[in-house]
Amino acid sequence: MSKTVEFFFDLGSPASYLAHTQLPDLCRDAGAALVYRPMLLGGVFQATGNASPAMIPAKGRYMIRDLARFAERYGVPMRFNPHFPINTLTLMRLLVALQLYQAERFDDALQALFRAIWVDGVNMGDPARVAGVLVAAGFDAAALQAQAAEPAVKDALKATTEEAVKRGVFGAPTCFVGGEMFFGQDRLDFVREALRG
Repeated sequence: MSKTVEFFFDLGSPASYLAHTQLPDLCRDAGAALVYRPMLLGGVFQATGNASPAMIPAKGRYMIRDLARFAERYGVPMRFNPHFPINTLTLMRLLVALQLYQAERFDDALQALFRAIWVDGVNMGDPARVAGVLVAAGFDAAALQAQAAEPAVKDALKATTEEAVKRGVFGAPTCFVGGEMFFGQDRLDFVREALRG
């Protein structure tokens, strides 16, 4: 595959969930590789001075409705998590640990975690609930949580977040095709066009 889509995302971003429901097929159809780049959106916001649209009441109300429109268009289930905003530091470290130590199971975990947050409405700020989701998906939750606490994992997540900021990322999801940046799950048509070019 000569083309690659880098997908910078955070599990706590509902738009990242929606993008994730579309990108695997989009990339497969284009013959492109999809590279997952877990980052800490809170770190991006802090570095760029940005904030979630949900923090502004009028934008937040609109965002929830707009996300529902896209979920309907995509034909995917979605329920805005009642526990939003979610501190995803531990969750994103779990994903990085999977990339480092169990790469073959990364997709399984990503599906389970996104579903728990954006379909089932699970409180993923509760470590016991996180462990339950992981166990239900066939993971050794205790072992994975221990790996997620390793310095190498913490450093990798920090490095990806810093790289994202250096490359101009200010929110999630953000995709790169070559040097071109596309922000938002509503820009996937442009990602598709870039892959054709």
